Amino acid sequence: MNSPFQNLALLRAALKQNSIDTYIIPLADPNLGENIPDHWQIIKWLTGFTGSSGTVVITDSFAGLWTDSRYIIQAGKELEGSGCTLMKPGILPETGYIDWLAENTIRGSRIALDGRIFSISSFRKLKTGLVNNEVTIDHNCDLISDLWTDRPALPSTVAFDHPVEYSGKDRSGKITEVRERMKIMKADYHLLTSCDDIMWLLNIRGSDLPYSPLLSSFAVTGEQQVILFIGDNKIPPGLASEFDKLGIVILPYEECSGIFSSYPEGSAILLAPGTTSTHLYYSIPNTLKILENISIPSRMKAIKNKIEIENIGKVMVKDGAALTKFFYWIETSMGQVPMTEVFLAGKLLKIRSQQDEFMGPSFAAIVAFNEHAALPHYNAKPETDSEIGENGILLVDSGGQYKGGTSDITRTISLGIPTLQQKMDFTLVLKGHINLAMAKFPLGTRGYQLDVLARRPLWDNGLNYGHGTGHGVGYCLNVHEGPQNISPADNKTVIEPGMLISNEPAIYREGEYGMRTENLIICYEDEETDFGQFLKFDTVSICYIDKSLIDRSLLDQKEIGWLNSYHSEVFEKLSPLLTESEKAWLKNKTEPIL
Repeated sequence: MNSPFQNLALLRAALKQNSIDTYIIPLADPNLGENIPDHWQIIKWLTGFTGSSGTVVITDSFAGLWTDSRYIIQAGKELEGSGCTLMKPGILPETGYIDWLAENTIRGSRIALDGRIFSISSFRKLKTGLVNNEVTIDHNCDLISDLWTDRPALPSTVAFDHPVEYSGKDRSGKITEVRERMKIMKADYHLLTSCDDIMWLLNIRGSDLPYSPLLSSFAVTGEQQVILFIGDNKIPPGLASEFDKLGIVILPYEECSGIFSSYPEGSAILLAPGTTSTHLYYSIPNTLKILENISIPSRMKAIKNKIEIENIGKVMVKDGAALTKFFYWIETSMGQVPMTEVFLAGKLLKIRSQQDEFMGPSFAAIVAFNEHAALPHYNAKPETDSEIGENGILLVDSGGQYKGGTSDITRTISLGIPTLQQKMDFTLVLKGHINLAMAKFPLGTRGYQLDVLARRPLWDNGLNYGHGTGHGVGYCLNVHEGPQNISPADNKTVIEPGMLISNEPAIYREGEYGMRTENLIICYEDEETDFGQFLKFDTVSICYIDKSLIDRSLLDQKEIGWLNSYHSEVFEKLSPLLTESEKAWLKNKTEPIL
């Protein structure tokens, strides 16, 4: 196995052989999702970087990685010795590499990329950013396949049914509603490229991707048929028979790009430019009309139905019980059992896996002690593993995939006696968390309008965090789901009843510790007044918040009331699932603050 440095040398030789001046590699697969199979981990192969977001630019004398603020510290360590430089993310990390190219690319240069893993929206930004450089951009250039000789195979898992008792609506009803919305948008066909959209629409799940129960696939919905493009033998006979009755046709995954030439001239195809590859986009003939918008299933699945919401509540209790047992074990075993970050991540997975209907983690658990907790997306590995001492800050961000929903929760606990600064930081984060949890707002409010509620206590003290406050969460799908979020970014999506979102303000002190408190919240209708419909959030995650880190003097009575009410609910819902000793321990952890 070559080192990243050796792989970079191989790629540079290929650039020279093919008369290419610059090669661009995004961290993506053909479905352009967040979780990608090992087969498409090109940036990891080339640089050693293991984050989930990034773009690499390579020339004969330069190699640079652009990633977002979550991974800056991590990337700096992982790139050492690779020959690749970590670049400043800039105001917009996703376009920082374009700014660099505009300043450093000689006119007449030839730029190349693999259009299968480059969205058409990103390709347009690239072309616009380099319009004055008069360059040639080849979007059909795969240089990696011939170089990566020990490349992992594509995943080959099999689909399984996600029945109505979990999904809340059968696949026939979902397909009918998608077609109704297509008519409103005057679309004859709807190209679906996001795996989670397809899994949701067809009520199936799989395990092609790490942490998300998905199958690599494409789909096109028409008036009479749904064509599912998927690998051979991935749909078992029973499901295939059900699909056939509903007019769902199964074709090979790689044939998606060839289907469009068979459509009648003038037909309109609806697609999402952010998740449609450049390769697929340019395979659509000029005789067809292209409509661009967020995919219909992405809007539909963001609003959880009644059955889904009921199941989510049940899942959060199971998940909370597992976390409680985990933290109880840590506290009662400290000093008796040697603990490290990697060991605790495995311990948590073992405890969670004992819960009914648990399918696997929803992402790689972040178990971070002291300075590692300052890395928002730290992932403990043998080479970075830290021993857990009896004095320090432990941050645990984890989640699970269950048939009845997806969890994502963060707790920060103190081992030993916290400092005054640690208590202040934790409490300011908690104040922001409670502010958002208690928010009441009119229908039509967008996420960026709510973001300041979580940041205000930090801003008042000259503090901030570099990531968003909240992301949408899937239902036995991706733990990160759109189109809604809560962040400073100007997202036009309004927050609607039924949307499940994370609430995770934080503070990170590099080299010292990080504090983050995260629960999932679901939007619901509150009251309708003369001024319109108002909405609120219900906190659905169930796990105690460490009171030893709270500076009581920084909380007002409303905040204390929220915390006491939440802790009362935590004990009431979790105690039936605990042993007597765990129950007594949790009782102490959830006693009211006076």
